Order: sequence, then C-alpha cells, then structure tokens
Amino acid sequence: MTDSASAQEQPHAAPASAPAAPVVAEAAVAVATPESVAAPAAEAGAPQPQRKGGSRRGGRNRRKPEGRQAPEGAAEGTLQAAASGAASRAPQRVHPALEQLAALYPHLFGAVFRPLKRGIFQDILAAHPELFEREALKVALGLHTRSTRYLQSVAAGDKRHDLQGQPVETMAPEHVHHALLEVYRRKKARATEDLLPKLRNRMMAAFEASGLTREAYTELVQGRDEAANSILEEAFAEWAARNAKDEALLRAFEASGQTLEAFADMYGLVARTVGQQLERARRLAAARVQAPVAAVSAAQSD
Repeated sequence: MTDSASAQEQPHAAPASAPAAPVVAEAAVAVATPESVAAPAAEAGAPQPQRKGGSRRGGRNRRKPEGRQAPEGAAEGTLQAAASGAASRAPQRVHPALEQLAALYPHLFGAVFRPLKRGIFQDILAAHPELFEREALKVALGLHTRSTRYLQSVAAGDKRHDLQGQPVETMAPEHVHHALLEVYRRKKARATEDLLPKLRNRMMAAFEASGLTREAYTELVQGRDEAANSILEEAFAEWAARNAKDEALLRAFEASGQTLEAFADMYGLVARTVGQQLERARRLAAARVQAPVAAVSAAQSD
C-alpha cells in the first residue's frame, strides 16, 4: 500500500466487469460441497460398477449388484473423506497483523468495524514503528477493508475514523454506492429472497444523503457495469414516483386545513407515515429553491 488512501478507497476498485465496485478479496471460509466430499470417498475405496457377465458356471452363482458388499476399507475411506470435508470448513486463521490491530484498536478493528480515515496506513506505522512490518500491514489492511463487515459499514454511510476512534471525514458518495453494490452481490449468492428492492431503497437513501443533484450523483457513481447502472436507473425511477406521490399529498394536506392526525384519519392513513411523506416533500421543495441560488453563487465565484 503505497498511499494510505488506498487502504480504504482502492479496496472498492471494480473488477473488469464493474471497475468501480470493490474487489471480492475477503478472507472467506472454505465450504466443502457434496461433490467435494463424495469424490474423495470414491478414491478411498467406495464401490465401483461391476462388469457384466458374472461367473462362467451359470446364473445361479451370479451376484446381484444390489446385494454386493462394499470392499473392505470403503467405510473407513468414507469417514476419512468426511473428516477431510469437515476440516475444509474450518475458518482460515486471521492475519497476525489484524489480531494485533484488534488488540490495539478494538474501537476500529474489534466487534464493530469502523471506516478508516485516509492515511491510516502511515498513521499506524508512525505509531508502532517496531511492531508492524510494512508489507504485512499492507496485506492485513487490504484484507480488512475488503471484508464484508467493513464494506457494510461503508455502505451505511458511516464517517471515516482516525486511530483514536474519532470521526474525521465524510465518506465519499461513490464509495458508499460501490460498497452497496458489492455487499448486494455477496448476499445475493446465498439469499433466498429478492434483495433488489432493499438495494434500490438504500441507493436512494445514499443519494439523498449526498446532497447532490441527480445528474451530479449519476456522473459520480456510474461505471461501466451496465447491470449496476440499470439498478441505479430503476432506483431513480422509484424515487421520482415516490416524490410525485409525496408532493400530491402535501398539496392535498395544505388545501385541507386539517391537522395531521385528522387528515390521516380522513384518508385512512397512518399519521406517522403521512408526516414522513410530508417532510420529504417539503425537503424536496426546499432543495429545488436552493439549487438555482447555489448555481448562481458558484458561477459568481468562478
């Protein structure tokens, strides 16, 4: 890791199909498939198909395949294969440098993973010059920042933290977006439900938290992965439809002259939900008013 920023930003570099997304390089637990257990069993002496024909003395001495006994040692071989499969499911050992970091900074590397500030690599080396070997620390931080738990903290939009555990830097919108996509890809492989609706909702929450316009946000986070870009467009379509609904509700509420509770009851709605929709509509209206003012100010400063 030649630059401290790479400990946080480069782990989210995209693969060839999705250059902007984080690389899947987490130290994962190896899981044996049924095939991986069955294959060693056959090699260890499991019964094999018998050639046709049987004995020359006639059918009376011909053995029936279904009554055939397993060769001696087959059961032992199967047990050994099962034991081998169980061993392959054992988690890999944590990198020694990560164990040291967790002991030194449990608020960053312990039970809860916090996003790390850019420059944390140099900070750790400066704080512990005799404890960490440069290349080992580089590998350890790479494993850590590509782990699913770390990416989940980035996807949540948490701020970057220094060695003292203090939030010091806002996470870049593109890093949040790419972490959301990578966490979705990893969960999708083992999920039994459709995770796309949740992903789209979280994308829109991240977009709104960025404070950017739709055009600026799209330009910032969009990459060469067309599937990911399509998900973003679907999320924006849902966001626009929700905004239109919220604005219509706000207009109806303001025209009614009713209290929030009375208005919600009149339409058979939940007052708390209506309040959230009205608040979103007001924020959107305020943002539309402020956008031209901000654009004029920026032009004047240039």
